[in-house]
Amino acid sequence: MIGVLVLTVFSAAARQDVARGPVHAMAPSDVGVSASRAGSVLPEPVSQIGGTCEAIAVRGNLAYVGMRSYLAVLDVTIPAAPAMVGQSPVLPGIVQDVAVVGDYAYVADDIAGLQVIDISNPTAPTIEGAYNTAGNARGVAVAGNYAYVGDGAAGLQVIDISNPAGPTLAGTHNTAGYARGVAVAGQYAYVADNHAGLQVIDISSPAAPTLTGTYNTAGRAYGVAVAGDYAYVADYDAGLQVIDISNPTAPTFAGSHDTAGETYGVAVDGNYAYVAANKAGLQVINISNPGASTLEGTYNTFEIAIGVAVDGNYAYVADPGAGLQVIDISNPGVPVLEGTCASPGVAYDVAVAGNYAYLAGLSAGLQVIDISNPAAPALAGTYDTPGSAQGVAVAGDYAFVADGGAGLQVINISNPAAPTLAGTCDTAGYATDVAVNDDYAYVAGGLAGLGWAGLQVINISNPVAPTLAGSYETAGSAWGVAIEDDYAYVTDMSAGLQVIDISDPAAPTLEGYHNIAGRIEDVAVAGGYAYVVGLLAGLQVIDITNPAALTLAGASDIFESAYTVTVVGDYVYVAAEYGGLYIFEIRMDCNDNGAPDGDDIAGGTSLDCNGNGVPDECEAPSGDVDCDSDVDLADFALIASCLLGPGTDYSAGCACTDLDDDQDVDLRDAAVFMRAFSGD
Repeated sequence: MIGVLVLTVFSAAARQDVARGPVHAMAPSDVGVSASRAGSVLPEPVSQIGGTCEAIAVRGNLAYVGMRSYLAVLDVTIPAAPAMVGQSPVLPGIVQDVAVVGDYAYVADDIAGLQVIDISNPTAPTIEGAYNTAGNARGVAVAGNYAYVGDGAAGLQVIDISNPAGPTLAGTHNTAGYARGVAVAGQYAYVADNHAGLQVIDISSPAAPTLTGTYNTAGRAYGVAVAGDYAYVADYDAGLQVIDISNPTAPTFAGSHDTAGETYGVAVDGNYAYVAANKAGLQVINISNPGASTLEGTYNTFEIAIGVAVDGNYAYVADPGAGLQVIDISNPGVPVLEGTCASPGVAYDVAVAGNYAYLAGLSAGLQVIDISNPAAPALAGTYDTPGSAQGVAVAGDYAFVADGGAGLQVINISNPAAPTLAGTCDTAGYATDVAVNDDYAYVAGGLAGLGWAGLQVINISNPVAPTLAGSYETAGSAWGVAIEDDYAYVTDMSAGLQVIDISDPAAPTLEGYHNIAGRIEDVAVAGGYAYVVGLLAGLQVIDITNPAALTLAGASDIFESAYTVTVVGDYVYVAAEYGGLYIFEIRMDCNDNGAPDGDDIAGGTSLDCNGNGVPDECEAPSGDVDCDSDVDLADFALIASCLLGPGTDYSAGCACTDLDDDQDVDLRDAAVFMRAFSGD
């Protein structure tokens, strides 16, 4: 399912615009990161949209849906056509279940326990409090002053929420299985207990819950909701199970409904059950007759994100199951799905040029999609390559396709409706990715029973007859490649990031490398950093200002396997399987204090006398006290008026004359001025 997660990356560099090299054939753009280094890179979650749908609660016309790492609020006034209203900040875990009472949504947040979300403003929910439970919080229900948490191997946890900002433990009960969903009605808690089915727990004494009855469902009980005499169980691969609980000591089967996807969560309101059905999104089921329920409507949250390209205000995502997804990122904090186009193949990678998106579709070859109307992208043309189209880059009238065992395929796209073969080059390995720079295509040749091929450099000055110019056999299995200046940055799977000097295309040489845990898949380069993603590797930010001595600048855990990364402007876009599209904002932390420079300046932690957005302590003293772009006697007059002597606190009006940043204004500051004095 495609989703979008936005995170802020605090970069330790001083602010300076620099041009970046090509990344997956995207046009160059400016990135607000300079090559100077101090401090560290600190990723911070900001927002997310989409992702797998695993939890839901409904109140009135609003549904509160867990979409991977955040809580979404949907308007379900028209059950057949739900619409987005608002979303929470990114949560520390993965949302497993949600209960709504009063102004709060109580979220079972997996490894992060119970999260309490203030939803008094549904368009902008905020985090109020949290309690880290003993196990993995999988389900939650609320009654009175208590939240009942299905806590995995830790059973049922009863949490006192009389103070939503400071929840505390009240009692526990170990269930027979693995406690997931919970519903409360009267004096009973109904626990979806995985392989142990439905467990009925007497909670008349919250400090000492006891078992009352059980029902072994057909599948694995993941979620449960109760209405009247029925418990509605999200039974994973067995769909929705309806259980008669009129006698809590002896529950019985009443009916079922097969859902399109694995069911994780369920909520009931009136005649409708709202089912979180993983890849199938939100399913709205009519339960007016519990023994014969019917599908009423769906809200599609899409499928898997594998490839991504960005152009202007849109991100274009290759989704293997759904084709091309167009996401409006004009406000990166609130991305919105704009349009979709089904692909005849398995969409695996994407490049954008002009009014067209080019999809690498594995066995279906190259797909050309008209994106002139982002709300209604349409298939324009196709070319069935002989191999398995894994990666694509576009330059001029040609698309360069990394075609698996068929090497590099050069496709003429001057007529997008009828692409034709221009030329081919048989690479030594299994071509998985390609980047183009000037007269050369750089192909990552991965391992697929054909041996390690590493980096292949192809001369494409004559696209009809591309020729091998040079190659470098990497230590691992080359999978992704990006080019900047005289270097190729190759993700070498288990061998980490390899930096290859390509100043002589005929004889590439190893310049440096950086080992990264996990299996790394792709790389983008911008502003002195390489952004690396992979399976179990999250996002790694590598300082490449010295290609021969790479260092880790920062990292961010991603819950998914990340496949593709692209950098445009101040943002990093990561296609990450079921978590969809993650967006990271590149911001600065030049003084290495764990906060972005803008926050330091706004909060008064740092001064910014010249107003350039960089804390003064991160810049060499300039002597230009009055910020008129000149060091002259007017600056000295200001310093002289503020000379207070060593060790004396200076007034706020003299802060900018402390040129050596030693917390007072003295002759040493005058000396700094004299060294910078321009004389005019």
